[in-house]
Amino acid sequence: MQEENAKQWGDKPYYSLDYYFKKIFGTKIYKIALNAGMTCPVRDGTLGSRGCIFCSKGGSGEFASAASSDGKPDIRAQLEEGKKLVSSKNPVKYLAYFQAYTNTYAPAEELKVLYKAALDDRDVIGISIATRPDCLPDEVLKLLDELKREYPEKVIWIELGLQTIHRETVKYIRRGYETSVFELAVHRLNDMGIPVIVHVILGLPGESVEMMHSTIEYLNTFPIFGIKLQLLHVLSGTDMADDFEARKFDVLTRSEYTDLVISCLELLSPEIVIHRLTGDGPKSILIAPGWSGDKKTVMNGIHSEMRKRNTFQGRLYGRN
Repeated sequence: MQEENAKQWGDKPYYSLDYYFKKIFGTKIYKIALNAGMTCPVRDGTLGSRGCIFCSKGGSGEFASAASSDGKPDIRAQLEEGKKLVSSKNPVKYLAYFQAYTNTYAPAEELKVLYKAALDDRDVIGISIATRPDCLPDEVLKLLDELKREYPEKVIWIELGLQTIHRETVKYIRRGYETSVFELAVHRLNDMGIPVIVHVILGLPGESVEMMHSTIEYLNTFPIFGIKLQLLHVLSGTDMADDFEARKFDVLTRSEYTDLVISCLELLSPEIVIHRLTGDGPKSILIAPGWSGDKKTVMNGIHSEMRKRNTFQGRLYGRN
């Protein structure tokens, strides 16, 4: 059975984003992380001023280009800068990833200019917009619907930071919205035909393996396109770093994370595309876990262990 699934998804025992891109576009797609100069309601005083407890000052966008020298976003320039990093590879297509902070947190007319700057690039296959489910007002949804019709040949994805479904953890990480808000956003986007990718953090303080499994099984009940499974990173300058240094919690070992992420994949619907399996925090601000800095070794370890166990995404899906 594992061998059949490996053939179904290329060389991996799970439905990877790379496999999806090659199936749909016939080639590898490179992601360019962008900084649209946004902020966030848990930073600007609307819901809080300190941000989510795990989020760095860069708004989870340290790998994105700087907004610009004058602080204003120049999406075209950022795309050109990103292209140079893979300019030796040909032919090349790109996904424009609006990554830093909350990328629908501005008036719709401003967002339209930013999104169109990426969508108008002939080398860009589409845009993926990282945001919060409580930052999708009607005018933004209307804009997304307009762009979807104006650029029918390009993808428009929304990435929602759920992280967890457990109320005590939600309160601790200062997420700032109820899970019902996420549910409504997913259904509204799905009704519009806009694919949703959900961010989940594995290893949050106080969460057991069973609790993390519950989050995965919860997501199986929603019409989501993809998922990002993110290892918890402790980054300098965050309130979480203070709690870690005060020994209020421990981070996962590489072995623990490998076991955890494999068990989550086994429970996850085989129809959901895996956009991320670990993550790699910027080494300049990474406090823990140190082993996460070697992403290639982490990924190889997950693949090797899955082959050894003869397991694959969805092996336990629907058995409960």
